[in-house]
Amino acid sequence: MKIQRIETFMVPPRWLFVRVEAGDGAVGWGEASLEGHAEAVAGAFEAIRDRFIGHDAFAIEDIWQICYRGGFYRGGPVLMSALSGLDQALWDLKGKALGLPVWQMLGGKVRDKVRAYAWIGGDKPHEIGEAAAGRRAQGFSAIKMNATAELDFLGTPKLLDDVAKRVQAAQAEGMDVGLDFHGRVHKPMAKQLAKLLEPLGLLFIEEPLLSENPEGIAQISRLVSTPIALGERLYSRWDFKPFLSSGAVDIIQPDLSHAGGISECRRIAAMAETFDVAVAPHCPLGPLALASCLQLAATAPNVVLQEMSLGIHYNVGHDLTSFVTNPEVLTPADGFLPIPQGNGLGVGIDEAAVREAHRDPHRWRNPVWRYRDGSFAEW
Repeated sequence: MKIQRIETFMVPPRWLFVRVEAGDGAVGWGEASLEGHAEAVAGAFEAIRDRFIGHDAFAIEDIWQICYRGGFYRGGPVLMSALSGLDQALWDLKGKALGLPVWQMLGGKVRDKVRAYAWIGGDKPHEIGEAAAGRRAQGFSAIKMNATAELDFLGTPKLLDDVAKRVQAAQAEGMDVGLDFHGRVHKPMAKQLAKLLEPLGLLFIEEPLLSENPEGIAQISRLVSTPIALGERLYSRWDFKPFLSSGAVDIIQPDLSHAGGISECRRIAAMAETFDVAVAPHCPLGPLALASCLQLAATAPNVVLQEMSLGIHYNVGHDLTSFVTNPEVLTPADGFLPIPQGNGLGVGIDEAAVREAHRDPHRWRNPVWRYRDGSFAEW
């Protein structure tokens, strides 16, 4: 079964879908979304087409190795996102051709469902409480929220106290809470905030510092018992290796559309398992990315949580069901997402709708945030 065609589609709100077609008409879909850089990833597919048109579509591992190593330059968000979308699509194609879910080809299920969480926003405790109650009504029992947009190098006791009150407002609605620092907070403030929040029993604190500062993350990890999570800006098992070796993280968050797809993230999860580190895949993206995450959740015993982008502000109007023919497989219930039972990724894509949307491709860009003094703030 030879690869005959590889197409990419830039569809709103900010997604990049990948379609691989074999000579006998078998089709697979994947997602190579890289927020704000879809054009760069689409450009990387020019080399992928030159190399893999005519290649055996079932030789997924051989394609992965050639795509990663064969171009001499390797890694990074653009090349790895392109490889991720290709890998997902190949698994989907193979599963559909053989009449098997991806999880079945990976060795079978270790679970039937996985706990899910969604992001909420709000500046005031009452806003956070209302948003948390809304997520509970949608079927979630856990949420993630930003620590704050205000804290920079040195904050104030009031700002620190406001963060705690916002967390408590969500917890008062019966929700478990993960807190995302987004690498916004410099180490002196991150240390104070992590210590203050420790008694609140958070699910995790995410990116207390940027992953480019592994020494600082290790220091914070030794300071508090709250689980430390990171990984959305890491792109391969080699990127994760130093964090696992140092013992600085408790939960890793590889993104299956950035970190080498299903193939690589299964290896990353297995490597993390040897360090007794849990996996909670990052996924503020579209339906194919989420469906791929659920295939990993089905087969990796150390997956504990799954993020999903239900109604977050940059997806408004184009939620997970926009191009999906069977949205029930991506719908949470009682705090969990079911493992898809269908062949391949288990998600049906409305190809006509995708092609129509691609006629007016999105130009989504990451918003720029600033502190009150006018200086640039991390996302």
